[in-house]
Amino acid sequence: MEDSKIKRIDELTALLSEASRAYYAEDREIMSNFEYDKLYDELAALEKETGIVRAGSPTVSVGYEAVDSLPKEKHASPMLSLGKTKSREELAEWLGDKEGLLSWKEDGLTVVLTYKGGELIKCVTRGNGETGEVVTANAKTFVNLPVKIPYEGELVIRGEAVITYSDFERINSEIDDADAKYKNPRNLASGSVRQLDSAVTAARSVRVIAFALVLATDADGNEHDFAHSMAAEFEFLKKLGFTVVEYERVTAANVVEKIAEFEKKIVNNDIPSDGLVLSYDDKAYAASLGRTAKFPRGAIAFKWSDETADTILREVEWNTSRTGLINPVAVFDSVELEGTSVSRASIHNISIIKELKLGLGDRISVYKANMIIPQIAENYDKSDDLMIPECCPVCGAKTVIEKAADSEVLKCTNDECPAKKLKSFVHFVERDAMNIEGLSEMTLDKLIQTGLIKDFADIYRLKENREQILKLEGFKEKSCDNLIEAIEKSRETTLPRVLYALGIPGVGAANAKMVAAHFDDDINALRKADSDELSAIDGVGPVMAADIYECMHNDAFIFSMDDLLKQLNINKRENSGDTSLAGLVFVVTGSLNMYASRSELKEAIEAKGGKVTGKVTAKTKCLINNDVNSTSSKNKEAKALGVEIISEEDFVKQYLS
Repeated sequence: MEDSKIKRIDELTALLSEASRAYYAEDREIMSNFEYDKLYDELAALEKETGIVRAGSPTVSVGYEAVDSLPKEKHASPMLSLGKTKSREELAEWLGDKEGLLSWKEDGLTVVLTYKGGELIKCVTRGNGETGEVVTANAKTFVNLPVKIPYEGELVIRGEAVITYSDFERINSEIDDADAKYKNPRNLASGSVRQLDSAVTAARSVRVIAFALVLATDADGNEHDFAHSMAAEFEFLKKLGFTVVEYERVTAANVVEKIAEFEKKIVNNDIPSDGLVLSYDDKAYAASLGRTAKFPRGAIAFKWSDETADTILREVEWNTSRTGLINPVAVFDSVELEGTSVSRASIHNISIIKELKLGLGDRISVYKANMIIPQIAENYDKSDDLMIPECCPVCGAKTVIEKAADSEVLKCTNDECPAKKLKSFVHFVERDAMNIEGLSEMTLDKLIQTGLIKDFADIYRLKENREQILKLEGFKEKSCDNLIEAIEKSRETTLPRVLYALGIPGVGAANAKMVAAHFDDDINALRKADSDELSAIDGVGPVMAADIYECMHNDAFIFSMDDLLKQLNINKRENSGDTSLAGLVFVVTGSLNMYASRSELKEAIEAKGGKVTGKVTAKTKCLINNDVNSTSSKNKEAKALGVEIISEEDFVKQYLS
């Protein structure tokens, strides 16, 4: 029995160490927080029981070495992790007769900021707790961080670099390829802070939430007196212009009640968090307690106990995407989680299926990651007999399992797969692309099945096949004429629309505009560009640049694009030089009267340097809604945040005239 326990310790140490390396050093996740915490607790219990702790165990090591791409620097004092609990009562016991501060445990990348003479001189990431990466230039682009402060001495603080859910949604909304979207705000924040190009960081709206003051000395080197109070330090930092983590004073008598109050705020909390932190307010007392090999004794983390429910896995659906990825989705008996009914959960990839050892009819446990996204937590039966499709569920072609970002994914090998083709055509005609009204997915499917369209350019030849279209079910003279009219209207277009419509991997509507603007709407200049020039464009990184370059040098893509270009009249966009809306953010909702579509109004705003997003935040200048008195969710959000709600006509008068 002892041998099996030692073997399990070795397995868990290796597995959790790899998960930590992926999370801290490579900005990716190979398991959920739920699974990591469960395995971590199992390892800690085994180590305590056996007295054996392997070198490199995550219970004694802190993070991993910083990557080599940025300068390294040793921290003046080690940055330790916190001990954790999921018991609310344990926090009350831990606090005893002392007063504490309960705050969010923000989920991003920890950084150390140093100020001297009132100026930011250094920012270093947490790294492995002993040594971090110097990212000072990037820190100077953080949206809420003061680069100068009214304090002449030396100040060192710790904070969490985060990307809000609002900004995360905005960034992902500009990426139309589902496979290229970022997975979560934490990974995006970590990758953004550690960019080699600070311009990329600036575009990501990173912000810092201060959670600890390490050092504050005056110009003569004397330490600032805060009477050993952490709350006093927080108030001091607020006065200097820092955003400080939200906190509440607590005692053993009310800490459980305060945790419940924080819990209610999760749904509307725009800053990602993965729990709470309880600290002694008396820093002298906290320091007197010392530390363990890994944890300080003056603070402890509280992790939410995810609400789980047991159910039965009934089916796994396999959906072929435009890129050929075949994505598995679990279908199970409906259960209630966090107040809603749940019966489906994405499994993401083949690796997760293998790790969970899934089989139809298995008893599984499900939960909502961050109380939002349904996930499978555990498989009790582990029958491990789920059949991975050997053929594409749409076209029947052979499937292959490939490696992608250290995970195994299933792909269709047929370039002519109807699912790929159909979804690429659906993408081609959508509003932000060629904007062809009347070409629904069902209509496109009919036209593909009858062989009337095989490539994008064939859409513009449909008027030559009017008689054949009229023979199709659902088409009459009027609907056919309307469709042909919409197609003819879309011939007058712009290069950004065409680039987006072509479906270049990772290139969304916003990226397409940046690329086209860089080449002054000259498609031939784009063809001649190399990867280095492409990657230097704002909003285009090395991966997207490589994808664009590959497309522009792929014979099949070139043939299809050239055939399409013969059918179009690409209008060069005028640059009026008017940037009166630069730096302003707007949200458009509801029906419009003066503009044919929201896209047209969006283009008018962007032409003057403004931005249009899909979510109302504190940064929104105004919400454009012709029904200013409606009780829609966006109107409610705007009123709650003090954002002006304005009609389309008034907006045009004030901002576009």
